[in-house]
Amino acid sequence: MFNTGISEKEHDEARQGEALMLEIDAEKTVSRKLYIESYGCQMNFSDSEIVASIMLDNGFETTKDYKQADVVFINTCSIRENAEQRVRNRLKEFGAAKKSNPGMTIGVLGCMAERLKSKFLEEEKLVDVVVGPDAYRDLPNLIDQVDDGARAVNVLLSREETYADISPVRLNSNGITAFISIMRGCDNMCSFCVVPFTRGRERSRDVHSILDEARQLFAEGYKEVTLLGQNVDSYKWTDETTGEHVNFARLLELVALVDPKLRVRFSTSHPKDITDEVLYVIAKYDNICNYIHLPVQSGSSRVLDIMNRTYDRDWYMDRVNAIRRIIPNCAISTDVISGFCTETEEEHQETLSMMEFVKYDYAYMFAYSERPGTLAAKRYPDDIPEEVKKRRHTEVMNLQREHSHYRLQQQVGKEHVVLIEGLSKKSDQDFCGRNDQNAMVVFPKAGEFKPGDYVTVLAEYCTTATLIGRII
Repeated sequence: MFNTGISEKEHDEARQGEALMLEIDAEKTVSRKLYIESYGCQMNFSDSEIVASIMLDNGFETTKDYKQADVVFINTCSIRENAEQRVRNRLKEFGAAKKSNPGMTIGVLGCMAERLKSKFLEEEKLVDVVVGPDAYRDLPNLIDQVDDGARAVNVLLSREETYADISPVRLNSNGITAFISIMRGCDNMCSFCVVPFTRGRERSRDVHSILDEARQLFAEGYKEVTLLGQNVDSYKWTDETTGEHVNFARLLELVALVDPKLRVRFSTSHPKDITDEVLYVIAKYDNICNYIHLPVQSGSSRVLDIMNRTYDRDWYMDRVNAIRRIIPNCAISTDVISGFCTETEEEHQETLSMMEFVKYDYAYMFAYSERPGTLAAKRYPDDIPEEVKKRRHTEVMNLQREHSHYRLQQQVGKEHVVLIEGLSKKSDQDFCGRNDQNAMVVFPKAGEFKPGDYVTVLAEYCTTATLIGRII
């Protein structure tokens, strides 16, 4: 789920450039084909599964070849500028295909759709439908409008929509791991982030629907679920019948109790909200993975303040100390932004010293990219020269490579319970899967084991990003 020490280009390819090329066997005769491509965060990929479900129920099947599709959707991300540029370039490719298939409908979904709204329809001239993250139920109606010769847009945000009643179609699935969206939107107004504007206010999904989805997945053979939210720690839901209040710690426990053979992960935590209660729940249940993604963004309290992160350096270090105390073997990953507005060289060094303090297992690392409409774009000058941003970003990446390798070396010589996810990319004679700390483990096939099985692997050595071992 998280890569170690990757470059900016590799990150885009791995996290933003992977296409969801869907192939679903519909039980009924269908006359129209759908193609979806997704970019960005796990939430976008999860949203595409909701979209596929809605469209399947309305007479569509999916295709791997966009040139053969009647409807092409691109589910977009607005987090970084080059993510948006990739989408624009891809739309040009779809537009070229449309010239030989005039009946093709092209739609932009997700965060970029909400942020740019009708600009796609009026200026780009490449798009027929623009739909924001809270309007996917309206897709069949919008497609009908296009069929009637109009262009269509719905980017209205909602305070209630959670899609809790929609059973996602598992796209590009290995049949072993799956995402469960537990909440939508975000109430944190980090000054660099567009999410509150593109995904709306925070709302939590009915706990019963979450548990039903987890049970159904396990019944279908899935062995691992990842609970998704922009800030899972702020999950809160009240049962109107019983009056019971369910916070994230309680939800995490309830999902773990679905079955001890169902692994549970979650993403993402916010340093201001993660509680000792959550940490003790993780420590209590063996099937809740010892892995926490805890974005720091900067090691400087002043920079954190103008980022509006609502915690300072000492608070973050206290949360890390709590994790180490309560869950000694817990892996920690993070996000780091280099070259944020007004960041001094001394403050950059504070970020490096924070990395030395934590020694993260994994990290997503970015040079700051100003996003229009954010608080930072309105208040603070993007005044760090690009060459300085790149140099600081490189220093962060180089240090993280060292720390990722160090953390893997600590796991060599130990036994790990690994969920087999499939064949190694390099050899069909090797399996791969992740251990409790989310490290990728590669090992030779043995016995009658197959994907979906748990095996105990002795890690014999490691590369800079992978543990290598054998089943014992």
